[in-house]
Amino acid sequence: MTDMKRITIAIDGFSSCGKSTMAKDLAAAVGYVYVDTGAMYRAVTLFALREGLFNPDGTIREAELQARLPEISITFRFNPTTGRPDTYLNGELVEQQIRSLEVSSHVSPIATLPFVRTALVAQQQAMGRDKGIVMDGRDIGTTVFPDAELKIFVTASPETRAQRRFDELKAKGMEADYEEILSNVRERDYIDTHRETSPLRKADDAVELDNGSMTIAEQNQWLLDRFHAVLADDNCGPDKA
Repeated sequence: MTDMKRITIAIDGFSSCGKSTMAKDLAAAVGYVYVDTGAMYRAVTLFALREGLFNPDGTIREAELQARLPEISITFRFNPTTGRPDTYLNGELVEQQIRSLEVSSHVSPIATLPFVRTALVAQQQAMGRDKGIVMDGRDIGTTVFPDAELKIFVTASPETRAQRRFDELKAKGMEADYEEILSNVRERDYIDTHRETSPLRKADDAVELDNGSMTIAEQNQWLLDRFHAVLADDNCGPDKA
């Protein structure tokens, strides 16, 4: 077998594990298309916040959101400066806005809505029809691409993930409070693992990666090793990675 064979790579895991960064780096290293599914749910959340589709108590006006889903167009465009794709909501660049704490605090309830997940999963599956794709999220290996040849499940302690999120926001010049972020991380973990539709869980054939004490370089090498192991396997099975 040669490296010409294209596979589907699914990266799932908890919030603020660095899934998007590792998926982007892996896609760039192997020449695959990268799709940030978390950004898609964040874009829907940003739309709902802007359009007043959250009630004062934080609940969602579900019927209104469902009726307005056709108005939401989410696309990705390659940014030559960063070498990575940016997220656009109805033609507007929203890459920074969707990373705000306000969006982070509202995205999990949006992502639990079955009609939102159904709509976005259909889009994601269409994007991956030709393989040669790296996709990260919460249910990629279990729901979106259950037949993906390589599945990774990423984890790290809530404290480690909160510190990463804090550092990321501060680096962007955005306001950040560690305790508030830690609380948000724990709340998202609970919501993500307990929702009725496509809850976050490790697929039976996924390889677990605890990257809590790994450098970015070590993490990227670990991923590349598993990618090449799958390609070298005549059966292209992730359980043999």
